[in-house]
Amino acid sequence: MRWALVKVSLAVTAMVVVAFAVPLGLVIREMARDRAFAGAEREAAAVAPALSITTDREQLERVVASAGSDTGMAVHIPAPGGRSGDATDLGRQRATDHDIAAVREMGRASTTEVDGGFSLLQPVALSSGEIAVVEVFVPESAVTNGVGTAWAVLAAVGAALIVGSVAVADRLGVRMVQPARRLVDGAHDLGEGRLGARVPEEGPDELRRAAVAFNSMADQVVQLLANERELAADLSHRLRTPLTVLRLNAASLGDGPAAEQTRAAVEQLEREVDTIIRTARDAKPQTAAAGPGAGCDAAEVVRERMGFWSALAEDEGRKWRVAGAERPVRIPVARADLAASLDALLGNVFRHTAEGTAFAVDLHNGEDAVIVLVSDAGPGIADPEAAMARGRGSGTDGSTGLGLDIVRRMAESTGGDVRIGSSVLGGTEVRIWIQLDGRTAPERRGHRGAVRRRRQGRAPAPEPARAPAARAGRDH
Repeated sequence: MRWALVKVSLAVTAMVVVAFAVPLGLVIREMARDRAFAGAEREAAAVAPALSITTDREQLERVVASAGSDTGMAVHIPAPGGRSGDATDLGRQRATDHDIAAVREMGRASTTEVDGGFSLLQPVALSSGEIAVVEVFVPESAVTNGVGTAWAVLAAVGAALIVGSVAVADRLGVRMVQPARRLVDGAHDLGEGRLGARVPEEGPDELRRAAVAFNSMADQVVQLLANERELAADLSHRLRTPLTVLRLNAASLGDGPAAEQTRAAVEQLEREVDTIIRTARDAKPQTAAAGPGAGCDAAEVVRERMGFWSALAEDEGRKWRVAGAERPVRIPVARADLAASLDALLGNVFRHTAEGTAFAVDLHNGEDAVIVLVSDAGPGIADPEAAMARGRGSGTDGSTGLGLDIVRRMAESTGGDVRIGSSVLGGTEVRIWIQLDGRTAPERRGHRGAVRRRRQGRAPAPEPARAPAARAGRDH
C-alpha cells in the first residue's frame, strides 16, 4: 500500500507539473519575443518623424545615432521616380532586397529571419510620396532573454513539487501501514495466547476504530478467561464447607474399616479440591464491583451462616456469639459473595483451631462503612501479612490461601479492605471493612479500637436458635 501511494502520487504530480509548466514556459517565451520586437518598433518610430521631413544623409545619420542604434539600424530610401541609382542606404543591411521591396509594396511592417536574429522592417512615407523602409536588427539573445532562467525555475519548482508529493505520500503510507501492521501483529500475538497483546490506538480514523475494537475484544477475552478461572476457584473453594462437615463427621465414626475408608475418601477429595483451586488460580481474576441496586442484608446473611455453623460448633463443644445482626444492614455486596466470605473465615476457624475453641462474629453498621469482625480464641496467626498474601494460606499443609483472597476481593470491590490482628478472645481477628460510598478506605485504627472497646463492654448476646437446615447439615 505504501509504494502504491508513492507511485500514484508521483504520476499525478508529474502530470500536473507538465500540464502547467509547459504552457507557462511557452507563454514566457512569447512574452520575451514580444518584448524584444516592441523595443525594435520603438526605435523605428523614433526615426520616422525625421524621414517624413528630410532625406538628407547627414541629418539622417545624426538622427540614427541619437536613437542609439546606429549599429543595429538601417534606413533604405528609394530614388526619386523609381531610379535605382539615386537610392540612399544608411547602416548595415541584413534583410534581402526582396523582403524590403515586399514591405514597400504592402505598406505594413514585417519581420524576417536573418543571420544571428531577426530584422524588423518598418515602412515610412516620405514627403515625396515614396516609401522608405527602416530596418531594426533584433538579435537572438534579445528574443530569448530570460527564457532559459524561467524554464530552469519552472523545472526546479516542478521537481520540488514532485519530491514533496512523494514524501507526503510516503508519510501518509507509513501512517496507514504501520497501524495496520501493528493490528496484524497484535492479532497474531493474541492468537498465540499472549493475552497481554494490545494495539496503540493511532493512525487514521478507520484504523484507530479497528484498534479500539481489537483492544476491547482482547480485554473481554481476558476478562472472560479470568471470570471462568475465578468461578472455578470459587466453586471449588465453596466445596470446603461440606468437606469440613464430612471430615468432622468422619472423625467421630470411631475405628473400623468403613470409618478408615470414609476418612481416606474425604482426605482424597480435599486434595482434589486443592488441586482444582491451584489450577484455576493460574490467572489473576478480577472481581467487578456490584452494580447499582445490587447488594444484600448483611445481618440476614450473618444469621443464616451462623445458624449453619452453630451445629458444628455444638458438636465440637465450641462457644460462639453473634452481635449486631438484630437489625437489617444493607451493603453493596452480592449475597453469595458475602456468604462465601463468611464460610471461608468460619471454615478456617474450625480447620485451624482445636475443638472447644470459642469464636464470635460482630457486625457494626457505620455511616460510611460496615465492619464484619470474625474472631476466635485460638493460637492466632504468627505472620498476618503472609496469610494475606495471595497464593499463601496460614502455613499449614493443604492450604491454598484462596479463602482470605475471596474475602479480600469482596471487600476491595466496594473500596474497603481486610485486616488481620489479635482478637479480644486471645486468638485471631479478621476485620472486613465494606465501604458503603465506594471510596477507598483509609487507615482507621482509632475507630477500630473504639469498636473493640464497645464490644468488650457489651454483654454476650444470647445464642440464637439453630435453623432446621443447620441441623440437617449437622446430621449429614
